[in-house]
Amino acid sequence: MNSQCYQAIAELTESEINENRGAFFNSIMGTLNHLLVGDLIWLNRFATHSIKYQSLLGLADMPKPKSLDDFLFSDYLLLRAAREKVDCAICHWLKNEANESDFNAPLAYSNTQGVVSKRDFGELVSHLFNHQTHHRGQLSTLLSQINIDIGVTDYLFDIPESN
Repeated sequence: MNSQCYQAIAELTESEINENRGAFFNSIMGTLNHLLVGDLIWLNRFATHSIKYQSLLGLADMPKPKSLDDFLFSDYLLLRAAREKVDCAICHWLKNEANESDFNAPLAYSNTQGVVSKRDFGELVSHLFNHQTHHRGQLSTLLSQINIDIGVTDYLFDIPESN
């Protein structure tokens, strides 16, 4: 879905991408940055959950957001490349490194203000994807308002039929 969004945005001008559209993170670019910020914050925490999570440790060279409204990239192409790298790491992590027992154990972490929490890891992973879905919905609305269709967004259509 991230790829679909970035593909739809690719034809916009820099000023269209950065125009304040009254969204929570102001612009399309602000929303895209926030999506990446949220993922990087959570994936950095998740990387500590198991020594098997090498793909998440491979994101160590990415920016380290300090707050949820950090603006990591002002250049669309650099942001898109970072998004693709993160999405590849997520896919590799879930397909090759995570196992079912990981999701039943708690994860202790500190939030961006340093407050320590300990929560169910499976629920936190669900939160990662729910957060993405929420803000991609906002992005879809911003694009729809300027007559850009990002295509089918119903995940059901991406789930193959079982035999």
